[in-house]
Amino acid sequence: MGRCVLVTGASGGIGAAIATAFAKNGDNVVLGYHKGQQKAQDLCTQLTSQGLQAVAAVGNVANAQQVQQLFAKAEAAFGPVEVLVNNAGVAAQRLFTQLTEQEWDEMFDVHVKGNFLCTQRALPGMLHRKNGCIINISSMWGQVGASCEAHYAAAKAAVIGLTKALAKEEGPSGIRVNCIAPGAIDTAMMQDFTKQDKASLCEEIPLGRIGTPEEVAGVALFLASDAATYVTGQVIAPNGGFVV
Repeated sequence: MGRCVLVTGASGGIGAAIATAFAKNGDNVVLGYHKGQQKAQDLCTQLTSQGLQAVAAVGNVANAQQVQQLFAKAEAAFGPVEVLVNNAGVAAQRLFTQLTEQEWDEMFDVHVKGNFLCTQRALPGMLHRKNGCIINISSMWGQVGASCEAHYAAAKAAVIGLTKALAKEEGPSGIRVNCIAPGAIDTAMMQDFTKQDKASLCEEIPLGRIGTPEEVAGVALFLASDAATYVTGQVIAPNGGFVV
């Protein structure tokens, strides 16, 4: 019987690709979403029509009560969460001098507080079973910083720090915590890029192209597999060599 895998932010882009990869792997997948209800429901229908196991569950990861409800639905459908993928996120560009306190707080609420609330909710069951896998989705900008995205880069850097700290703290209990820091990936977050923008970007990437959500999903699947049972506290960066 497959594992219960909860993917937050599964309504599109990287989250949808990760959820699909786990479902095709034979796992029972919970598609966590906040605002993308139709996309999440459509993906759930698509997966279940193929005989795969999936349910969609709403929940704002920055809200403790909604996180409880999200996990309750996951557990009711497939049992304890064995793999948690903290993928929910937002992106925005803004000059640092023009950032508002609200914009700063909203970025950290989703990426950092959301990660905290979901992980803290998942851990008791994992600790009881002495087994579990947590995968946090950061960004290459969390590794090196990004102009005009200070709040995003800072939040993603916090995700990396949390990953490393939790790996040390939870390792003795058999729980692995790793991080994926994608580079330029072809998702809706790049919808404002022109063809010229993308061409210029590709010139900066050693592999010469923008990555796909499926390539990020492949890394997530690896980190949750038997091939990675000795991997924890690591930041894996599918970025085409953009950041090395």
